[in-house]
Amino acid sequence: MSGTVRNIEEIKLGNTKNGRISISIVDKPYGEKSESVVSIGVLLQEKSDEPNWKVHIPKENIDAVISALERAKESL
Repeated sequence: MSGTVRNIEEIKLGNTKNGRISISIVDKPYGEKSESVVSIGVLLQEKSDEPNWKVHIPKENIDAVISALERAKESL
């Protein structure tokens, strides 16, 4: 992945001792002509800077992802 990373927030990952969720904006993630994305990463180790898992969400999909997460939350 190339591009500039702008950290937005880190959230403690529930049910873990040191895990966290990282929310960032990645500008030009796939090269000069690519559009910025939201990156959601899950880090399991306390001193790690590189997520164990991550997903990139384009701006055009953010509202649909938020809606789906809200429906999932209601189902828990």
